[in-house]
Amino acid sequence: MTTVLVIGGAAPRESGFVRDICERAMDQFLARNVTVILTDTKENLEAAPELVARAAQSHELDFSDAEACRDWATEFARHTLVDAVVGFREYAAVSVAEVAAALGLPGNPPEAVRRVRTKDECREFLRRHGLRQPKLALCATKEEAAAFLAAHGPEVVVKPRRGSSSEGVRRVSDPSAVAAAFDEALDAEGLVLVEEFVHGAEFSVEGIFEVGVPHVLAVTRKQLTPVGFVECGHVMPAPLPPAAEAEVRDTVVRALGILGLERGHFHIECWITDSGVVLGEVHARQPGDWLHAMLEWIHPGLELYGRWIDDLLGLPATTAVPIHPARGAAARFLIPPTGVVRSVRGWDELTAHPALLAASCALSAGSAVRPVSSNLDRYGAVVVGTDDAATAESLAEQLLTGLRIDMTG
Repeated sequence: MTTVLVIGGAAPRESGFVRDICERAMDQFLARNVTVILTDTKENLEAAPELVARAAQSHELDFSDAEACRDWATEFARHTLVDAVVGFREYAAVSVAEVAAALGLPGNPPEAVRRVRTKDECREFLRRHGLRQPKLALCATKEEAAAFLAAHGPEVVVKPRRGSSSEGVRRVSDPSAVAAAFDEALDAEGLVLVEEFVHGAEFSVEGIFEVGVPHVLAVTRKQLTPVGFVECGHVMPAPLPPAAEAEVRDTVVRALGILGLERGHFHIECWITDSGVVLGEVHARQPGDWLHAMLEWIHPGLELYGRWIDDLLGLPATTAVPIHPARGAAARFLIPPTGVVRSVRGWDELTAHPALLAASCALSAGSAVRPVSSNLDRYGAVVVGTDDAATAESLAEQLLTGLRIDMTG
């Protein structure tokens, strides 16, 4: 019997795509007769009784505490054989790598994962190896951040060193706004990352490793809100000329080799600029925002989590990794104006559409809508899969527009 240890594998239904990731992975593991040892925080386990019931065992564990995860797993492995270690969350990536290394199992090198989790270290490492990166400064004071704006403006990006989901990320052009952005991005070490703003179309690259080789599954076009960095839509595959897509793919594969990642999924952001591809943040995990579901749609038969566990167990792949998408998918996110919701109409019609892959709406009569400042603040999603990306993009926009949200002032 093969046993997989899942670090941070539970989530409440309200978490949307995070819960869907956990359920898909559980389905694909159990279909392979894998014994699942499920770990997560007490709150997440209690909120996911269906997942707990399907696992052979469940244990309370803080997936973000790499040292605690390593110590617990080392003791657990004294009496239970573990064949593979996986995790799905950004804040579990280091823990998964540390546990795999401690147990002598395949995984990403912990030092490589720690490097990509620390944005400034990752950027400087890539820059030293010849890849384009924005100028940056690690600032300990608001005055240092303001000085970087003065030297590298007219606008910069102020962000935490190790955040995700665009939390605490601000685009700043006004010197008077530096202080507030600095305070929001400040980490426990008293540091803030300030970067040159990159002008160009923004994309992300999704893929998977097999036998240590990275395979790009799709390039995704991002749609961002006019101000800030909140993602309001995705289109997969991105409508790119072949030469541009080839440059994106080649740059990402080169970066992964330089960084030393070699197992599991990857999600890398980038810009296409007048001077070429500039890499953004690197993540040693599958993408969020329902992109995992979109990937499995555009590549019929693809099992993101089944292929991962097969690779970790050294099982030969029965099919080649799909490279060229056969279909298209798109997502649009609900970001209504601020105020109080009077009514929500059109939900039943939206959820009845046959092309729908996922949909959520956190609003009802009486809901207070506040400004959306990160991906975690959005109020819903519409995700569709069709025969091609252009049709999917148009349909997602149409369905979201058909959801009529009446607001009071």
